[in-house]
Amino acid sequence: MKLETESATERAYRHVKARLLDGSLPGGSMTSEGEISAEIGLSRTPVREAFLRLEAEGLLRLYPKRGALVVPVSPAEADDVIEARLLVETHAGRRAAALPDAQHRRLVELLRDIVTAQESAVEDGDLGGYAVLDARFHQEIVVAVGNEVLRTFSVGLRERQQRMIAHSVRWDASHVARFVEGHRSLLDALERRDGDAYADLLVQHLEDARAGL
Repeated sequence: MKLETESATERAYRHVKARLLDGSLPGGSMTSEGEISAEIGLSRTPVREAFLRLEAEGLLRLYPKRGALVVPVSPAEADDVIEARLLVETHAGRRAAALPDAQHRRLVELLRDIVTAQESAVEDGDLGGYAVLDARFHQEIVVAVGNEVLRTFSVGLRERQQRMIAHSVRWDASHVARFVEGHRSLLDALERRDGDAYADLLVQHLEDARAGL
């Protein structure tokens, strides 16, 4: 019985967190145990436990008998995430530009596939899917350089990044085309093995993301 409860709680947690990260539960909105229970066919108990986990992560704020408030992305959080990403990703970009040929070729091909998938998501109006791919584009560059400490650190930033991007593009979908163009430019710089150009472009790309918020 305990294992079933844990499995149901994990399912509820993954479901709600995915909706928080892809922006379908936007900052400032309210949800409830009953709403989520009905969506995924579970009792309220595992949903309540999932809400408590998400409150501990700072994503929800619980109000007894009223429901759960989705905590908006604050300007301070956005600034902190962008500053941390600049430190990690400019370093990773320069390292990625200098990878051995075979690794460099695999990374470029992977990033090209991700950008193509982003364009398809935009065409389909799948802004949540776009946000996931946006985060993955940047994460794959960090992973490629093989620094496990940086990779682990960037995983924590990835969820925050995904939520920020989802918020930005749902607020104004016109930002998406500019973000995709930014990824194309970043990919071109990596393909040319120009780490300095990549770093300069990344600064502008993240400033665009900040402006979108």
